[in-house]
Amino acid sequence: MLLPGSGLGMNSAMDDINLIQQAQRHHLVVRELGEEIDLEIGPGDDDPSFASTPLISGPPREPSAEEHDESKQMVMVSQLPSEDQDLLKTQSAKRKKKVVKRWREEWADTYKWAYVDVKEGTARIFCSICREYGRKHRRNPYGNEGSRNMQMSALEEHNNSLLHKEALRLQMASKDKIIVDKPIYAKALMSKTAGSIVEAALKRDPHEVEFIQSVQEAVHALERVIAKNSNYVNIMERLLEPERTIIFRVPWVDDRGETHVNRGFRVQFNQALGPCRGGLRFHPSMNLSIAKFLGFEQTLKNALSPYKLGGAAGGSDFDPKGKSDAEIMRFCQSFMNELYRYLGPDKDLPSEEMGVGTREMGYLFGQYRRLAGHVQGSFTGPRIIWSGSSLRTEATGYGLVFFAQLILADMNKELKGLRCVVSGSGKIAMHVLEKLLAYGALPVTVSDSKGYLVDEDGFDYMKISFLRDIKAQQRSLRDYSKTYARSKYYDEAKPWNERCDVAFPCALKNEIDQSDAINLVNSGCRILVEGSNMPCTPEAVDVLRKANVLIAPAMAAGAGGVTAGELELTHECNSMQWSPEDFESKLQEAMKQTYQRALKAATDFGYQKDSPEALVHGAVISAFLTIAQGMNDQGCV
Repeated sequence: MLLPGSGLGMNSAMDDINLIQQAQRHHLVVRELGEEIDLEIGPGDDDPSFASTPLISGPPREPSAEEHDESKQMVMVSQLPSEDQDLLKTQSAKRKKKVVKRWREEWADTYKWAYVDVKEGTARIFCSICREYGRKHRRNPYGNEGSRNMQMSALEEHNNSLLHKEALRLQMASKDKIIVDKPIYAKALMSKTAGSIVEAALKRDPHEVEFIQSVQEAVHALERVIAKNSNYVNIMERLLEPERTIIFRVPWVDDRGETHVNRGFRVQFNQALGPCRGGLRFHPSMNLSIAKFLGFEQTLKNALSPYKLGGAAGGSDFDPKGKSDAEIMRFCQSFMNELYRYLGPDKDLPSEEMGVGTREMGYLFGQYRRLAGHVQGSFTGPRIIWSGSSLRTEATGYGLVFFAQLILADMNKELKGLRCVVSGSGKIAMHVLEKLLAYGALPVTVSDSKGYLVDEDGFDYMKISFLRDIKAQQRSLRDYSKTYARSKYYDEAKPWNERCDVAFPCALKNEIDQSDAINLVNSGCRILVEGSNMPCTPEAVDVLRKANVLIAPAMAAGAGGVTAGELELTHECNSMQWSPEDFESKLQEAMKQTYQRALKAATDFGYQKDSPEALVHGAVISAFLTIAQGMNDQGCV
């Protein structure tokens, strides 16, 4: 609605002109909240509820001199006789006053999707998503600045337009489209030959950021190997292309009878050394790039372990959080309906990963057994088809601590009395805490997606049990600090600025960035043991290496899960009865072999034993040479 006093007609041409003039005057291209806009409006045109609503952008400002004078004038007017008041009101109606407002949240939403550009010599208002203009793509098709109701109805009209919906669907359909804004950090490689491998990977898969990052790390570690034998370039190029990539639809029905569709992945990266082993991850962020990155890392990890196996990884963008057991069962059964034909004890056996635990593995294996018609070799994970104690879940976390102890033993030190910082609060993190306590260390932190918890007295077994109860009930770690006075929970923060001797990142990929690495160095950290795959960004790795912080790569330190899975399969096939003590002893021996293989490969190619790069480069070199030998022997297949 336009004001009668404005003198403008209601025809669409004048409406367009008025709207464009307002857009140019008010600078619609605004990206942040809390900025001021100038509106020239007549009396009564503003939303009366706006003045009484709290503003979103901080403390209230002091009234300006102009506003002070204006309010003073209003007081004086109220004291005049009624005839004089009417006269003054008539005069004020003829002029427009300048009003300065701060945006509320819903006002800001109406501006987010609008910007002004020139189309064929004419200024138009465009939709930020659709990049189109037209009546249904305007901030306000009625040209009224003052009425919030009009603005919100315009926003609703815009959001309901078919053009906008299609543009939004295409924008959100694939997370790969968002990756364009993420710069890929390119490492400086000494060898042009090594650089050509990374360039070829970038050219082929330019949007797969996670995969490219893992390739760069591997190629950087292999520079001296490639320099000695240029034939390894061709083998590396073949290795970087997965043998088989499976992408499939996973339809499922929720408890209300509504149908949903997710996307499933399985990347069987390389089988030169044997059948594939690798995890399944159920998480909303799952995509092809992450599946390939995890498969590539798993291939190298399996080659480094004492058990020669191929590598694979997969999962789905399904989020099990908030789903009922029945919904998760239906999803897992639908997932396996497609994947089962690519699985088998001599093909590929999946294991647990993020979002996939005992419950999910049980549903997956049950459907696999039903479809395949046999139970020859169950999935690696907590045993479903035989009774007895299993250490598969504990193995990865315990292995990390065993690996840290091996590093310290070479320094004539031990874990006892060392202050340790752990991120994450899942299975791996909890078992790291347990084994650190067994070695006499002092673990002081855990974290979740909202922040981190620090206990200055350190965790003990009773506190760890309490943490498990909190996570099982899907409560916040903040509840822990309500019980233990010497603890504190920090919102939207990471634990890397806490004083420590050893750090165990066990949460997500790239959880440690450059600033976090600087905090770790300043906090006294001397050893970083990677519990999650690729927890450090390339910039963070550079900071840690320059500060001589020794990095134990997940490829070597996280091999406990691979070892335990194969030991359990051997146990199952041979019907042997191993006690947890025997199992742990074999796990320790396997971790020792992995550690020694990585160190030997590093020293063979000129890296000093105490160099911060020794274990990282040695692990990749040893794994790659093992795979390369198998690929070379089998020919170009």
